[in-house]
Amino acid sequence: MDKLHALVVEDNAQNANVLGNLLAKRGITCTKVFNPRHMESTLEGLDHVDIVFLDLEMPGASGYDVLDTLRHDARFDNVPMVAYTVHISEINTAYRVGFHSFLAKPIDPDRFGDQLARILRGERVWER
Repeated sequence: MDKLHALVVEDNAQNANVLGNLLAKRGITCTKVFNPRHMESTLEGLDHVDIVFLDLEMPGASGYDVLDTLRHDARFDNVPMVAYTVHISEINTAYRVGFHSFLAKPIDPDRFGDQLARILRGERVWER
């Protein structure tokens, strides 16, 4: 089986690196997109993605905008889209628009492994 790969759309480099390190500890590679306006060129170079983490508030496009874009790409039909944000007040909106899961920042490294495993098994995880 191919190695698992994540797409991280996050404008804050420190947050993206923390998440990337947590994924790497679990053997998951990742592609980071710091500016959602560069999504198209980034997606052209991706063979596959197993999970997507979307920050909800970014300059130029929200995580909701990116979710809508990815929904129109058949490669993401069965890929869990995880809202990943400090704005826990957005949890109900994220649910309504169809995110698979919701994880609040900062990510708790002690809980992340279990959360990630559950998401990858198809379980929806909604945790603040």
